[in-house]
Amino acid sequence: MFREIKNRFLRYTVILIYSIIIFFCAIELNFLWLFGYSPTMDDIKNPTMSVVSEVYYSDGKLIGRYYKENRSPVEFNKISPDLIHALVATEDVRFYNHSGVDFYGFLTSMLSTAKGDRRGGSTITQQLAKNLFETRKKKSQGVIKHVPFIRTLVFKCKEWLTALEIEHVYTKQQILTLYFNTVPFGNNSFGIKAASLKYFDKSPDSISQSQSAMLIGMLKATSTYNPIRNPERSTERRNIVLAQMQKYGYITKAQYEDDIKQPLNLDLSYVEDESAGDSYLREAVEKWLDKWCKDKGYNLYEDGLKIYTTIDSRLQQYAEEAVAEKMKMLQKRFYNLWGNKVPWRDLSGNIITDFILKNEQRLPIYKLLDKKYHGDTTQIQEYFEKKKKMRIFSWNGDRDTLFSTVDSIKYYAKILNTGMMTIEPSSGKIKVWVGGIDHRFFNYDHVNQSKRQAGSTFKPFAYVTALDNGFTPCDKFTDRPVSIKFMDNGKPDVWEPQNADFHFSYMDMSLRWAMGKSVNSITAQVTEKVGWDKVVDYAHKCGIESPLKSVPSVSLGTNDVSVYEMVRAYSTFLNKGERIDPILVSKIVDQDGEVVAEFTSKKERVLSEETAWLMLYMFRGGMDEPGGTSQALWEYPGLWKKNNNQIGGKTGTSSKYVDGWYMGITKDLVTGVWVGCDDRSVHFTSSETGEGSHTALPIFGRFMEKVYADPKSGYTPGPFPKPWVKITKQYDCPSPHIETDTLTADSLDMPLDTLQTPQVKEEDPENKKPPEQQNR
Repeated sequence: MFREIKNRFLRYTVILIYSIIIFFCAIELNFLWLFGYSPTMDDIKNPTMSVVSEVYYSDGKLIGRYYKENRSPVEFNKISPDLIHALVATEDVRFYNHSGVDFYGFLTSMLSTAKGDRRGGSTITQQLAKNLFETRKKKSQGVIKHVPFIRTLVFKCKEWLTALEIEHVYTKQQILTLYFNTVPFGNNSFGIKAASLKYFDKSPDSISQSQSAMLIGMLKATSTYNPIRNPERSTERRNIVLAQMQKYGYITKAQYEDDIKQPLNLDLSYVEDESAGDSYLREAVEKWLDKWCKDKGYNLYEDGLKIYTTIDSRLQQYAEEAVAEKMKMLQKRFYNLWGNKVPWRDLSGNIITDFILKNEQRLPIYKLLDKKYHGDTTQIQEYFEKKKKMRIFSWNGDRDTLFSTVDSIKYYAKILNTGMMTIEPSSGKIKVWVGGIDHRFFNYDHVNQSKRQAGSTFKPFAYVTALDNGFTPCDKFTDRPVSIKFMDNGKPDVWEPQNADFHFSYMDMSLRWAMGKSVNSITAQVTEKVGWDKVVDYAHKCGIESPLKSVPSVSLGTNDVSVYEMVRAYSTFLNKGERIDPILVSKIVDQDGEVVAEFTSKKERVLSEETAWLMLYMFRGGMDEPGGTSQALWEYPGLWKKNNNQIGGKTGTSSKYVDGWYMGITKDLVTGVWVGCDDRSVHFTSSETGEGSHTALPIFGRFMEKVYADPKSGYTPGPFPKPWVKITKQYDCPSPHIETDTLTADSLDMPLDTLQTPQVKEEDPENKKPPEQQNR
């Protein structure tokens, strides 16, 4: 057919046109599945914004939903004309003259890009096609996605086709309305109504010219031009939009010159609806699935997935109840301790005078106020001291009050928080996740986001290093002063740790007794013997991922780690020496009912079965050995109704009682609990009030009582597993002969985990100057 055309140029032109038509038809029909799905005319006539995804407990109870809760559709007559003018002037000046694709704009943008001035060539309608139908999403891609240049060409052609079909179905007003209702504005704000409320606490029909320009300016890059995080860039971008509006006659020069002088005038007082059932657990699942969603092309907020977690609803309920019960008591203790005194203090006990100021400066609004008032601290302070109606957290029930920002900082600085996680090591399934005391007021997750000094809960990594390198639980060291020389960043240093009770007994102690009683001096000697570098290696092997500074004090928990890491690492001991990758999600089902993913825990052997079992035996020393730091668990009768029940664990307290920890091990589960204030300068002041045995351990004890009391929980009390292999090392050490007739916490009026043997006179720790490191 083409040979009949004698003119070569005309013939090639016709061939090119036919080729383009065939190419577009192939894209539209997804020929041989090369090009991926394209929206049909029915899709375009009945667009679906998004489909809610749901997340469930392992037993099918609903945890929460994922959807764009702050996307609220708005009608065209409720959109300010200034918004429309700013959009057209900036994004698509020929919007009213083309039919969805502006080929002239596309060609000029390509030429500009070739000259180094990168410009977008997409029309508003094309952008709508991409936002509404996600034409570049992985699910919409075919085999051709693996060919870089062709892939981009297909994306663009698909947007063109979809844009042309949109223009065929909708009027220009309808297109603008759809666009404004679907476009993202950053900070999880989708649609113009959500954005105008978020940034200005106004409806879209009442915002000003300047405010309209700022919002439209954000569309180029919502993070880069975010007015909260980057006010300077946002202002510059707003002024560019205003210049475009003047250029195309939407505003006068006088209006332009007046508007560019205006501050952003953000109003961030709007409170978003929390109807999505937000929680620590819901957010943890979202973060856990983040990589999977990106790799597989799914969006939790749009794709109607059903996500089944490993969390047990009963255990989660019992954990939350135990946290509420014990944290309420601890908060009362904290208030009684400090009274009207200021609790934010430096290491010497002096009040931190700039505490409030530094907290103010960390607030997002501080930079805006600093710019607005040109650094006038008096005016800035007046803003922060202005009282307004505010709902605050309270263990006696949330309440409304008149608080200034300064009042709020002072109030929340004194609130104790917690993080708690439970795992079933045999399966790697996370069973409990409590990220804090109340997600509505404290969004920061204290399970995997927060990292704090582990205190003595880190000591087991020194002892496992010893057991795996020739030592036995019965090997003895003397509780005596220790002086260790080492190099710190190329400089010579000396470390001389004190015990928690500021006393050395000069007794010979087995490793099991020393770990159970949490003796710092012996832990330091063990660390020196095996090498602190090796202790760091074993901690990493067991599951600690945070960077650890390799110094002698590493075994006393001077590094920051998360509850998640600690629970994972302790699980290695109960899991026969195999490190696990914890799983939070078991399976995912799509909206058609098809299982699209199933997850199982990956395991890797890092310890011998003998070493792992010996460590379980060592952990029981906290209950069995004299002065064992877990012995406060005897106060929970629900744990001991079955005489053969065994529990192991380790308390931890960082310097100055800033962080309280307890790591508990039963025959089936490993649980980690942390308690403390979010700001490290606010903390308890004594061992009786702030040690891990008095803050974190009670939460574990009450939790396990509730679990054991429920026959349907699936977990029962009982002894630890018998040795998995033949134990070649001596471990059944003779118990130390000490008299215990008067050796009780009540008689000495001090916690069990600070008891000394009666052969040595006990000294009052209150009369001693606190050492640099006093971990238990």
